[in-house]
Amino acid sequence: MNTLQVDFKKTALVMIDLQKGIVQMTKGQEIVEKAAQLVEMFRNNGGFISFVNVDYLDGKDQLKPITDQPHHAAAYPEGWAEFVPGLGYREGDYVVTKRQWGAFFGTDLDLQLRRRGIDTIVLCGITTNIGVETTAREAFQLGYNQIFITDAMKAMSVEEHEASCKFIFPRIGKVRTVEQFLDESE
Repeated sequence: MNTLQVDFKKTALVMIDLQKGIVQMTKGQEIVEKAAQLVEMFRNNGGFISFVNVDYLDGKDQLKPITDQPHHAAAYPEGWAEFVPGLGYREGDYVVTKRQWGAFFGTDLDLQLRRRGIDTIVLCGITTNIGVETTAREAFQLGYNQIFITDAMKAMSVEEHEASCKFIFPRIGKVRTVEQFLDESE
């Protein structure tokens, strides 16, 4: 495993769907605590942070392909898309609201990163094999270096999480835990 050479001027933290509805649905509070450590490190080092959530204007903007397993709720509870307390979100932080699985397609995330000279993203969030992996694949195709913080991610099952972490992420970036990232980035 290579040691990380993190230049916070060229590295962004991108956190996927750490919002009230999804964290509650996946029982992912421990992921929020891990992500909050990353937020603090990025703030202390002047790194760029992107808080990503998924939300819909009126439901008509949701993807609606015909599938064997539906993946959208008919209605979402009040506050569903708000970032969870304890994450470290502050008014004025950069927020990406996406309407699909990945954080790049149909948003200005790539534009905001490139204008800041960012070439590396540190990725975490929920769910590992859907929002995080889709964003990772998009970032890979756009040429970004990536660091995946696997213990700051969660999927609906251990098997889904492990499949992404074992078979996909090592092929498109570097895989670390929060502790490894904090140690190797000092």
